[in-house]
Amino acid sequence: MEQSETQLYLVPTPIGNLEDMTYRAVNILNSVDVILAEDTRTSGKLLKHYDIKKPLQSFHIHNEHKKVAQVIEDLKAGKIMALISDAGTPGISDPGFLLAREALKNNIKLESLPGATALIPALIKSGFPNDRFIFEGFLPHKKGRKTRIENLKEEDRTIIFYESPHRLLKTLKQLAEVMGEERMASVSRELTKLFEETITDTLAGLIEHFEKTAPKGEIVLVLNAKS
Repeated sequence: MEQSETQLYLVPTPIGNLEDMTYRAVNILNSVDVILAEDTRTSGKLLKHYDIKKPLQSFHIHNEHKKVAQVIEDLKAGKIMALISDAGTPGISDPGFLLAREALKNNIKLESLPGATALIPALIKSGFPNDRFIFEGFLPHKKGRKTRIENLKEEDRTIIFYESPHRLLKTLKQLAEVMGEERMASVSRELTKLFEETITDTLAGLIEHFEKTAPKGEIVLVLNAKS
């Protein structure tokens, strides 16, 4: 039977601008016993900004599988915990899925707070149809990358990707080969930060732009729906 009180909170953190933290998120982090953080140094700065003084434990992609069992045992023992990522919502291209799944398997009540995530602002800013869209996260770096793109060729919904600056140009060129150079796309980088920028153009136009100007920062790539 599911417990009546929440024991695990998945708490979004700002993707750049610290003012995007919600009142509820701050209150929750102030109330839990332990905060699980992707990078304790990064999260330490956020907690200091909001004067949150709670114990931090490391919980990231490299130790997630090892830590889940211990965290579940701590939750069963009665601890109240919150999981945060370096930026954005836990579980969206960040650690969180495994812990959420195991918590539910063990009848541990969890809550996921609404809050900052990069994909929605990028989608809205693109001006592309947003009544139907899919989120692909990061494309595979090597194996399966070409196949994944080929499988999206007939997709008629707007497609959202996360991408790193050093792979953006490669991704744009591969998408142009499969989808056509005239397909419209939008690149948003450094969302909510000082140098936020969104460029919307054909894939050919974006390739030309980023061949001249090397991209920097966190990137969201939005591909327009197939006509």
